[in-house]
Amino acid sequence: MAQSTLWWLLTGIAIGIELVTGTFYLLMLAVGLAAAAFSAHLGASFAIQLVAAALISAGTVLGWRHYKKTQPSSAPASSNRDVNLDIGETVQIDAWHPDGTATVKYRGAQWAVSSAPGEPLAAGPHQVVEVVGSRLIVRKL
Repeated sequence: MAQSTLWWLLTGIAIGIELVTGTFYLLMLAVGLAAAAFSAHLGASFAIQLVAAALISAGTVLGWRHYKKTQPSSAPASSNRDVNLDIGETVQIDAWHPDGTATVKYRGAQWAVSSAPGEPLAAGPHQVVEVVGSRLIVRKL
């Protein structure tokens, strides 16, 4: 069996394991294995093939890690619209209780409401900024 065939088999195995585990870094290693397969097709020695696999794999992994470090971290799940679709919705608060909470009808049920820190306790429309358990945290619109 040709060396390039072995590299392609290893590439396929790495991609298959990545599909099962969801480990994105295995795709980076698969790119390095594919680079070794291409170098085998070009007639490079086994040592050059190993160096190509190692350098390309390490380069893609380090490049991905650098990219991830430059990206802002996502908001916590309790205030992340991608996780909780209630974030950003509007509720109508008619009156606040003396303890600084309110009760609103939202999505067909009664919800406890608290104001976000520093927000005034005023009646009217409010936007949901966070959901903590069964309590909506809102700010005045």
